[in-house]
Formats: sequence, C-alpha cells, structure tokens
Amino acid sequence: MVEGLARNWWLVALRGLAAIIFGVLTIINPAMSLAVLILFFGAYALADGAFTVIAAVMKRRDEPRWMALLVSGILGILIGAVTFLMPGLTALVLLYIIAGWAVIRGIMEIAVAFRLRKEIQGEFWLILAGALSVVFGGLLFAFPGTGALAVVLWIGVFAMVFGIVLMALAFRLKGWSRRLAGRTAAIA
Repeated sequence: MVEGLARNWWLVALRGLAAIIFGVLTIINPAMSLAVLILFFGAYALADGAFTVIAAVMKRRDEPRWMALLVSGILGILIGAVTFLMPGLTALVLLYIIAGWAVIRGIMEIAVAFRLRKEIQGEFWLILAGALSVVFGGLLFAFPGTGALAVVLWIGVFAMVFGIVLMALAFRLKGWSRRLAGRTAAIA
C-alpha cells in the first residue's frame, strides 16, 4: 500500500491541486457555486432517472427485478424535478449529504493513517486531513441554519486547506518514492 501511494504521489498532488482550485473558485463566487451545484445535481438526477426507467422497461423480460429498477428511475426523475422546483430544500439536503460524506471520509482517512503508522513516518498529514474532514462535517451538521452561502464558503475554505494538506502529503510521498526506487536499484 505504501509503495503504491509513493509511486503514485503525483495523483495525490493532482487531487490536492484540484481541491485548491475548487476552493478558490468557490470563494470567489459562492452564490454561483451553490446555484451551479444544485442545477448540476438536478440535471444529473433527471438524466439518471430517465436512463434508469428506459433500462428497466427495455429489460423487463430479462431482468426479474426490473420493477425495482423502474421505481429507482422514477424516484430519480422526481428528485430532479424537486431540485428544480425547490432549490432551497435541495440545498439543505445536499448540505447534509456533504456533511455526512466529510465525516465518513475523514474517519476512513484517520483509520488508514493508523493502519500505515507502523509502515511510514509522517502519517500525521493523513490524520490531519481526516480530522479536518470530520471537523468540517461536524460544523455543517451543527450549524445548518447559517445559510447556504456561508456553507459554500466553508466548503471553499475546507477545499483549499485540504488541498494544501494533500500537496504536503504528495511531496512527502515523492520523497518516499525516491527512497523506494533507490532500495529497488540497490537490490537489483
């Protein structure tokens, strides 16, 4: 696992860079970021629901659980419609989804860091990234009424800080990659 992370340090760096760019763009225009997020979600839900309904109808003879697929597609279409008709409600639901994602993701990153603790040095960066995710998610759960724009700003700041932490981890991994390459060359 460590070797895979070290060899692919640049993917961690790209993930960090993407988070920083997303954070900056979100902070520059939080209102547009929220509106775009909601519209993209609505469009996705509608398209996914429509394609799921089509797939269910086309496979109704071959698929014994086609009705479940059909119901899933109809729900997707309804959720997409609600998103466009009631974007405020959608923003609140998305807030809770993002909060849950951040907490779960953070807990997983902390767990991975503890598993790697005996194999690597500097697991602190992954623990810090996980802790930031948990704190961010907890804040979203604790203060949902602060307003969607404030939450979008929090998301932007979180993304920037998280991206910086990932960049630090990536450069640490790059150093490990060089050491691993040196060990492999010495063995050969």
